Amino acid sequence: MSGEGEVPQAIRKLQPGRLVIASHNEGKVREIEALLAPYGIETVSAAALDLPEPEETGTTFVMNAELKARVAADLSGLPALSDDSGLCVEALGGEPGIFSARWGTADPGVAGLAAVSDLQGRDFGVAMRRVQEKLDALPEGASRDAHFVCALALAWPDGHVEWFEGRVDGTLTWPPRGDGGHGYDPMFVPDGHEQTFGELADDVKNAISHRADAFRQLVAAVF
Repeated sequence: MSGEGEVPQAIRKLQPGRLVIASHNEGKVREIEALLAPYGIETVSAAALDLPEPEETGTTFVMNAELKARVAADLSGLPALSDDSGLCVEALGGEPGIFSARWGTADPGVAGLAAVSDLQGRDFGVAMRRVQEKLDALPEGASRDAHFVCALALAWPDGHVEWFEGRVDGTLTWPPRGDGGHGYDPMFVPDGHEQTFGELADDVKNAISHRADAFRQLVAAVF
């Protein structure tokens, strides 16, 4: 897919070589590196290159992923891959959505909140409790259906961008279970499984996750 707002064009292939993973989130970086490992791509994280993460001002997952990928590609002179993802809870009208990381701060609703890219002070234990408290406040029997979304944006230094969006559906459980994964994983049970993403082995999660879905699309298109 071409970047938002661009005229559709032929999908550009990714050539072997170095690729910047435009994230400072170590959990995401590890997942992306594992997914790219079979394709001979040499990855380097934005943190390792001391690249800043821009403020996420987009209104969709795709817009935020594209913004981060463009900045990393421009500053590094290398192709850059960015992920923007989050949890969408049906009964909460899709919240926390693109603000998933901000729900792990003291007050996610305050105007002028520090950029999501500033991971200092992000506590997903707090974020998960916020989700549960909002669900508890709903009438008994409210749906606990939820889904994760992952948008991947692949940008080149000349400004070309390809993007892909994946999804995995499931239900929420409380209390959280498992110490694997990251973010909201310990409270999310993917459809067809009894364990949370926090309990599933990495290879199992990486085969069914929203990120895996987006990566399958990316691999089919650009490799």
